[in-house]
Amino acid sequence: MNPSEKFQEEVKANIAGLGEDEALQELSRLWCAEVSRHKYAYNFSWLGRPAIQFPNDAWALQEIIWQVRPDLIIEAGIAHGGSLVFSASMLSLLDLTDAIAAGQTMNPAISRRKVLGIDIDIRAHNRKAIEAHPMASRIQMIEGSSIAEKTIAQVKSVAANYDRILVCLDSNHTHEHVLAELHAYAGLTSIGSYCVVLDTLVDDMPEAMFNDRPWGPGNSPKSAVKQYLKSHPEFEVDAGIHHKLLITVAPDGYLKRIK
Repeated sequence: MNPSEKFQEEVKANIAGLGEDEALQELSRLWCAEVSRHKYAYNFSWLGRPAIQFPNDAWALQEIIWQVRPDLIIEAGIAHGGSLVFSASMLSLLDLTDAIAAGQTMNPAISRRKVLGIDIDIRAHNRKAIEAHPMASRIQMIEGSSIAEKTIAQVKSVAANYDRILVCLDSNHTHEHVLAELHAYAGLTSIGSYCVVLDTLVDDMPEAMFNDRPWGPGNSPKSAVKQYLKSHPEFEVDAGIHHKLLITVAPDGYLKRIK
């Protein structure tokens, strides 16, 4: 075993140990519940745009994007656009590394890689800022409910032109809505890629945290994931991701398409 392989085996053992440490996993959930009082996830940005995410999940998505090397990333939920900009910048890096490997100069104007964002309400000031961003040429936005037939048809029309697709779901977090999104978009995920369902953490948090929301424990992205997986064996939860992150909004939400 060479040093690189030895290191990777050590990492696997580390992650397995983290997954087995139930006390540490519970402590991480407690930490997540406590920081929510300070709207922790709201306090970060990517290349100047607010990104309402935990930084750990952004790091995990970077690892997935490097591994999968998608040419299309579909995102349900736009908000301020930070996640779209993040994904676009990662795709730009893929193009750059591809060009370097081929001994060529990267030309963004001819890149096929794209981020497709969907939101029921793209506020004018957010749209303006996203469209003015240096990453804008890689971003396409669709305004409409992510589970409306018209929207689904538009997304599938775009997706038909791409081979390696990554899907991220982060809009309305009710069980019914997320389940409908999974039925609409998870099937677009290419084999070996991921459908990432964010905010599955809702199911692990105190019910009182969601008194002003239509979702909560038992009516959440995680409950939708559990139901979806019962009839979709082509996906499995990549538990190693949430085990190693500890701090994540997506426990059991990193769904890898295996067939």
